[in-house]
Formats: sequence, C-alpha cells, structure tokens
Amino acid sequence: MPGIFITVDGPGGAGKTTLLPLLGAALAEQGERVHLTREPSSGPLGRLAREHTAAFHGPALACLVTADRFHHLAEEIEPALAAGQVVLCDRYVPSSYVLQVLDGVPLQYVRQLNASARRPDLAIILTAAPHILEMRLAERGVHSRFEHRGSSAPEADLYAEHAGFLTTDGFPLYHVDTGEFSPQAAVHAITCHVRALLSRTPQV
Repeated sequence: MPGIFITVDGPGGAGKTTLLPLLGAALAEQGERVHLTREPSSGPLGRLAREHTAAFHGPALACLVTADRFHHLAEEIEPALAAGQVVLCDRYVPSSYVLQVLDGVPLQYVRQLNASARRPDLAIILTAAPHILEMRLAERGVHSRFEHRGSSAPEADLYAEHAGFLTTDGFPLYHVDTGEFSPQAAVHAITCHVRALLSRTPQV
C-alpha cells in the first residue's frame, strides 16, 4: 500500500514541535510506519536556508526554500511514500504562502514557484489566538527572524486569508485550534482523520 503525505503548518507558537512527535507515536502505535521530517530539510540546501535566514531575504530566500523543497521531495519524501510510510512533515508549502509573503514576496510569485510541488494527502494548519501564540513564543524563545515577541496577528491572519488560495491550489486543509484543544485531544482528532484517509488509500 502506498504511503500518505501529511504536512503540518501554522504560525510560530501554534504547537508543531509538540504535536508532531505525539502524532507520529500515536500512528506508530496503530501499526503505521512513520517518517518524521521537516522543512527547511536537513539536506545541504535546507541547512543553508535554516542557518542563514537572517542573511537571505525576499525572492532569494523564497527560491532557496523552494529548491530545498524539491530536493527534499526527490531524496527523502517520495522514497518514503513509495515504501508505504506515513510521512509527517513539519512545515511545507503553506508556510511559504505565509512566511515568504511576510518577507515581501508577492503571493502569486510564491504560488508559481511551488505550482509543481507534490500536494499532500492532508495539510494540517495549526492555529491559536494571537495572545496565546505570543505567550508561547515568550516562554520558549524565538527561533528565527520570522518569529518575534511582538504581535503574532499578521502571521496568524495570513494563514486564515490564504486558506482559499491553498484549497484552490490543491491542498486539503484540516484546521486545528491548539488554543482550544490539548495536544492529546488534537492528536486524537487528527489520528481519526488520518485513519479515514488510510482506509480510502487503494491497494497496489
């Protein structure tokens, strides 16, 4: 049976780092072979993007992130899916629709860059009220120039505003408010959704 591709995006502080290992463990307990990964990836282009986010801006960073994405797909994601694994990816194209736009890149340019990137079987968008996001970021510290201790509203708002574009572009969105649900409750809801997807995956 072919694997399924699940991406998890959302503003800084939404809980991706907490939720993904829990989701992976829950699916593994149900007998699935799970492959956890992230973007920017751990490959050479991904390391360059991750380590030099402060140095690259605008179209240069957008193109670097996209180049890493296609390399990531070819070298890691596609082989894992071909092997029948459930691939869980921390950040994917939806993050580019938000972060690159916040970095001054026109949305249409970002959409064109990612037009031929593989679409996930499920694109999870985590969210929470801006004051909750800001509190979490203040507690844990920021990890890049896209995360800050000011208002989280612009980033959260763009995820909401761009949902229609993502749906039009072939991303099956599933929204989870981590301000309303505990990580365990969120994982349970997502796992049920994934089980439904797996039951519809054709045998090969």
